[in-house]
Parts: sequence; C-alpha cells; structure tokens
Amino acid sequence: MRLDKYLKVSRLIKRRTVAAEACDGGRVSVNGKVSKPAQEVKIGDIIELSFGQRKVRVEVLSVAETVRKDDAAGMYRQIV
Repeated sequence: MRLDKYLKVSRLIKRRTVAAEACDGGRVSVNGKVSKPAQEVKIGDIIELSFGQRKVRVEVLSVAETVRKDDAAGMYRQIV
C-alpha cells in the first residue's frame, strides 16, 4: 500500500493530500529514510512523522484498504 494512503486509512493524518504534502516536505520517513508518497508500506516498517516540535514513531502491524474508524488504531503500534 502507498505511504500516503496508509497514513490516511490508519488515521495518522486526516487527509491523503495532507499526507502526500507531508511526505513531499520531508516530514515522513520509513525505516530511517525520508520517503515519497508512493513508497510501499509493509508490515514491520517503522514510520516516523514530524509535526513541528513533536515526533511520532509507529510500527506497522497491518495493512488494509479500508478500515472502520474504531479499528484504525489497531493498524499500528506507537513506539516511544
């Protein structure tokens, strides 16, 4: 699955266009490498997001095309 779509489906970022802009701006990395929106995401990948001073680091637990809002948080595990 594409990185921008994963960020939207998992509800880490609200809209896919915002997710794509974050990727293009260099604020998203997968496995330690700055990634483009078309980067493929698979189970076990580590995604890092930078929102100003705040950084979010998550591990991908599942990849699904559509997910209910209640189940979206189960797609990833936050890493401290």
